[in-house]
Amino acid sequence: MPGGTVFRLMAMSLLALVLTGCGINNIPTYDEQVKSAWSQVENQYQRRADLVPNLVETVKGFAEQERETLTAVTEARSKATSIQVDESILNDPEKLQQFQQVQGELSSALSRLMAISERYPDLKSNENFLALQSQLEGTENRIAVARRDFIQAVERYNTEIRTFPGRLWHSFLYSDMELRANFEATTPDAEDAPEVEF
Repeated sequence: MPGGTVFRLMAMSLLALVLTGCGINNIPTYDEQVKSAWSQVENQYQRRADLVPNLVETVKGFAEQERETLTAVTEARSKATSIQVDESILNDPEKLQQFQQVQGELSSALSRLMAISERYPDLKSNENFLALQSQLEGTENRIAVARRDFIQAVERYNTEIRTFPGRLWHSFLYSDMELRANFEATTPDAEDAPEVEF
């Protein structure tokens, strides 16, 4: 091998090592983490949507007179599952807000449904209901964790794009990758603590 070729090969290897150590790959890596975290949010919302029909059917047998609440839950689930969700939602803050709103409506309807169980002792002790309630509570916790992970992934990605040296890499190599929208509270007055009366 001629000496110039060896020198160029070593120089290219050194340049590659320097570039990989200085964060050139952070932006696409963090972008993929955002997409992955979002998939987990969708996964948990889907799990909840899958549980709702079973829960409604179980309650229906005990609380036929609660038709309005059962209808509200069914309609909220229908709205929540009717929104077409794919990666494009990550680039559209309006769609993300709409998605959050219908998921909030479903959460509210499910809360009303759970409150019904207090009026029906037989329902509260029904094994199917208890199992579904437990699964739903677990799913709500998973949703909270998935949303937290998504929020952190978006924060990491957006921070990388806006700070040095990521800002440089973004302007030179990844200018087509925009800041990501994040979750916001969709429930009115969510920042206020609820009043509890006994």
